[in-house]
Amino acid sequence: MTESDWPASLADFELEELDQYLRAHPGDARLLLDGVHGLLTSLAIGPSPAMPDEWLPEILHEPFADAEEGERILTLLARLNDSVLLEIETGSYEPILGEIDTDDGSTAFTSRGWCEGFSRGIDLRAATWESRLGQDSDLMQYLGPIIALSIEDEVFDSDAEFAALTDEEYGECLARIPDSIGAVANYWRENPASADEQVARDPGDAPTPPRRRGGRWVH
Repeated sequence: MTESDWPASLADFELEELDQYLRAHPGDARLLLDGVHGLLTSLAIGPSPAMPDEWLPEILHEPFADAEEGERILTLLARLNDSVLLEIETGSYEPILGEIDTDDGSTAFTSRGWCEGFSRGIDLRAATWESRLGQDSDLMQYLGPIIALSIEDEVFDSDAEFAALTDEEYGECLARIPDSIGAVANYWRENPASADEQVARDPGDAPTPPRRRGGRWVH
């Protein structure tokens, strides 16, 4: 891929447009922009590619107002997906995070929405992920910061007891997301899933993690 072939990332006003659409069309278990970014990220770095007809139902839950709106939103989502792939390929990945209000009246970054979307991407390839995670501790280690954030933000359930992350530890995990994404992407490139691992997931087999979020997107 040459630089002239690279898909352009969405401009801030386009991210805002997509964010506003998602907020106005939430569905039963909505993903906002940070969640969509997490979903597309986990599919981009995972064991096998996913076609849009697999991930679009996780994002869109009602008909478009008209053909023009449909074309616009689908184009923005396709370009967002392209930009995720590009950033991972070029080592320039950054997650889209939300912001929440803190007790002292300021705001802080939160990975809750991003981690929620990331978990849904894993759900779409649950059998392969679970098979490999059960066999290879390296993959679990690469996912460490994301797992820690997901447990802290109550996106993942855990039978084990974990001490709450301090603000500093939470910030360190956020800062480690890009390296974690790069390591996992490289892992699956070097250790592709076998035919036996690439088994279709039975949706009834995977529990739905708790879904909570707040704030707005920032990049």
